[in-house]
Amino acid sequence: MTSTLDPEIAARLKRSADGLLPAIAQQYDTGEVLMLGWMDDEALHRTLTTGRCTYWSRSRQEYWVKGDTSGHVQRVKSVALDCDADTVLVKVDQTGAACHTGARTCFDEDVLLKDDSAGPVPQTRPADPDQ
Repeated sequence: MTSTLDPEIAARLKRSADGLLPAIAQQYDTGEVLMLGWMDDEALHRTLTTGRCTYWSRSRQEYWVKGDTSGHVQRVKSVALDCDADTVLVKVDQTGAACHTGARTCFDEDVLLKDDSAGPVPQTRPADPDQ
């Protein structure tokens, strides 16, 4: 499929070898990070023009619009590129769960590190007593 993404935007993008960009979905009003999906030029074009997040499924090799089957819609509030133009940040108004597991976010279940109030931070190397 030939993308109709604005050529000026397309020229700026730094894609992976398979033509994809990571797309981070973030709740626009709280800053909560909801999920990570993948977009190619066409998915980004659809996201920019429809106001709904469209992603490329690497496993199914097809486009999917968040919420079309689940009802858990992501309404786009803003779209930004990072400083290297290799990641997209999509601020959305999320309806329902963002994660396919039914969780609000994809980052709630497997927390590797918590803040100081949760106890000492595990160290990957012995502490240097001189520092």
